[in-house]
Amino acid sequence: MTGASQRPGGLRARLALSAALCVLVSGCDLAPRYKPAKFVLPDNWGGSGVMKPANPADDAVRADWWTMLGDPELDRLEEQAMRLNPDLQAQAEQFLQSRDLAMETRSQLYPQLNGGAGGEKYKGSAHRLWRGAGSTGPMYMSSEQYWASATWEPDFWSAIRNRTRMAKQGVQERAAQFASARLSLQAELASDYVMLRGLDAQDAVYKDSIKSYQAAVEITQLRLSGAIAPGMDVSRAQAQLYATQAQETDIRTQRDIMEHAIAVLVNQAPATFHIAPVNTLSFTTVYPPVALPSTLLERRPDIAAAERRMAQANRAIGVSRAAFYPHVTFNAMTGFMDNGFDLASLYNAMYQFGAQAVLPLFQGGLRRADLQRTWSHYRETEDSYRSTVLDAFQEVEDSLTRVNRLKTQVGQDHSAVDAALRTQGMTMALYTGGLTNYLDVVVAQVAALNARIALVQAQTREVDARVQLIRAFGGGWSRAQLPAGEGTIMPFKALQYENLHQAPAAGGISTQTDPASLDLASGAPDAPKPSIPLDTGATHR
Repeated sequence: MTGASQRPGGLRARLALSAALCVLVSGCDLAPRYKPAKFVLPDNWGGSGVMKPANPADDAVRADWWTMLGDPELDRLEEQAMRLNPDLQAQAEQFLQSRDLAMETRSQLYPQLNGGAGGEKYKGSAHRLWRGAGSTGPMYMSSEQYWASATWEPDFWSAIRNRTRMAKQGVQERAAQFASARLSLQAELASDYVMLRGLDAQDAVYKDSIKSYQAAVEITQLRLSGAIAPGMDVSRAQAQLYATQAQETDIRTQRDIMEHAIAVLVNQAPATFHIAPVNTLSFTTVYPPVALPSTLLERRPDIAAAERRMAQANRAIGVSRAAFYPHVTFNAMTGFMDNGFDLASLYNAMYQFGAQAVLPLFQGGLRRADLQRTWSHYRETEDSYRSTVLDAFQEVEDSLTRVNRLKTQVGQDHSAVDAALRTQGMTMALYTGGLTNYLDVVVAQVAALNARIALVQAQTREVDARVQLIRAFGGGWSRAQLPAGEGTIMPFKALQYENLHQAPAAGGISTQTDPASLDLASGAPDAPKPSIPLDTGATHR
């Protein structure tokens, strides 16, 4: 009686122990603890120059950073490119595909259910083999069946979970790559536009010089007609005029090509695209505050993408380790089968169920090789991450140096232009008064033209250097914009069967098709911009 009373309690204890063991085993994560590299960063930038350090709480660069240049035409072009650029939209679709791949990987955690139905009818030949004369055996047979099956793989060693985590981290990597592509597009468009305006300013200088040289030709011709100057002066004046006209033609060619490049960036055919020229560079002279070096790791999307690749490589080690342990699957099948439609009876029921555990015993070092490869790949991604960080620091230092030096160069070029223009005016006055030869005038004209062109080029490069500096700092992007959490990374729920044609936006990335993207004639700059929600999750594990 006592033994009988203890038997249920012992059974319950064994069941509880078995359940606890299953929970423990199912939560066994074989991936090593992920510890991203911690860099010892400098306290400040070496080539700060005219920049001022920003406090950690400052928003060093705005998301629409190009508005700092104060050019409404550039603002319009940037907005149009962000909506319509085909390369950027292709990157957005790749992000969408990565989310679906993550969903496919996670689906393996659930039981796989299948159902089916079938039917067939068979007629045999009356003269088939072994059917004798006068045989009354059946010549017809029909079969109808309905069945359902289930297969489930308990993730004892977290192989599926680690692959799912890898896929989610891949989504975040794709989001960072999209942000990097978007920043590159913004910077390329801004840089091309600045170069275009610089060519406009050079063209204005050449046109102004051409007018001056035409007047000089007239002066030499008048002096020649009065027999107070040789014909060589006229030839020198004409040579200077024609050479300058050829240079102005070359500048216009460069401007047309740059305009074509901008047209493609904003999704418009070059033949239908035109930007009205201007005579001077009129960008606002604003220098963005310099963020601290420690914040660069949070503001550069390429650094975030490299770190996410390292996290995926860490999880891949856990997947390789799981291959050393038994691979367990459960399966079951049930249904009905009969030679007619009378299936709803247990007599016609069929079923099967089973479990399978496979433990690799000897594979010639296959699993060890795979594990060592994943460890090596992790160290490779760690080295690539460090290289990406160093490249980012170099880009910032290079941009800071260019901005600083070009500011000084612009001031020096201003002084050179003033001196050259004074010299040109004095030599022309002396020549008109007959106190010097025309060769001195040509030398002064060449020096003045070169100085003015050098000034415009330095001013253009200075503005472009500020654009590249903003790009080096991440262009207002933040790691907090990466999609985080189940609801933002996964495009739909496991039991969702509607609204699957277009996944909701996540991580500031929209894949909604804009009808204006198909209009290559006008670009539809006034079309409404689709709403893009931003996810601001701050943790990425």
